[in-house]
Amino acid sequence: MAHESNGAIYTAAGANLAIAAAKFVGAFFTGSSAMLAEGVHSMVDTANQILLLVGLKRARRPADARFPFGYGREVYFYAFLVALLIFLGGGAFAVYEGIHKLQHPEPAADAVIFGRTVPGLYVNLAILGFAVAAEGYSCFVALKAFWGEKGQRPPITAIRRSKDPALFTVLVEDVAALTGLVVALTGVILAETLKQPAFDGIASIVIGLILIGMAIFLMIETHGLLVGEAAEPELVAGLHEIVRSEPGVEYVNEVLTQHLGPADVLVNVSLDIDDRLSGGEVERMVGQLERRMKALSPKVRRVFIEIQSRHDAAARQPDRVA
Repeated sequence: MAHESNGAIYTAAGANLAIAAAKFVGAFFTGSSAMLAEGVHSMVDTANQILLLVGLKRARRPADARFPFGYGREVYFYAFLVALLIFLGGGAFAVYEGIHKLQHPEPAADAVIFGRTVPGLYVNLAILGFAVAAEGYSCFVALKAFWGEKGQRPPITAIRRSKDPALFTVLVEDVAALTGLVVALTGVILAETLKQPAFDGIASIVIGLILIGMAIFLMIETHGLLVGEAAEPELVAGLHEIVRSEPGVEYVNEVLTQHLGPADVLVNVSLDIDDRLSGGEVERMVGQLERRMKALSPKVRRVFIEIQSRHDAAARQPDRVA
């Protein structure tokens, strides 16, 4: 899904950069706190997409002596940085700006454009309308790529099981951005209709809380991948079936998997085999198992097979858990 991820990221970066410029212009002319918070949010999102692209590029570097399993986890590290930036640069700032606006409420100022006075409400609505259109398109591109990856699984389950943080981070960002835009629109309209500028500050705080919640969710998801998450249950079950069906295997001690990148799975298998097999037969069996496991999924790139008795493997279990 690397191509789809890159396409969604480039689309999101372009949309967010244009939206940020429009929001800052609107905030400058009208003094809207919600608009300023949304502008900062869009700038943070743009920086996030750049970080994700850097992470994807660095993750493609070939393995070397220092990192013999490659750099696939780089993308997980940068995705975690993105979540941290959303929390601090987007959410925390929006909450701070909203509290400041509540303490010092001011109505949206009219804008003077080319010598003509334009009501601040119209400026804000025009900019937010443009932002909704641009963000909606970006969300559509990310959703289309994500839908192709998720299969028959429900969206939340697919995100929880996805090993491509670049794709689901962009999608979650876009959904949160659209939600924030709806909140900003509501705050701007209520502030003008009810003549209560405080609604602008309240909208900014709600936007900040949305971003903080999204950031925490992304931190939790990328944390597991960064530490070393196992492959999806369907793949693990398939690996178990392959090993159990191989002639000469007496008992399957363990089948361990770990994602070294979105499309790079390490498999470690411990087997108790028939003691009557000769050395040549064991070699052929190991080679056959490796070929079958790699054929099961292109994600399986490294397979290590350990031959040990069932008793010795069981004795190691407490040490491994500890």
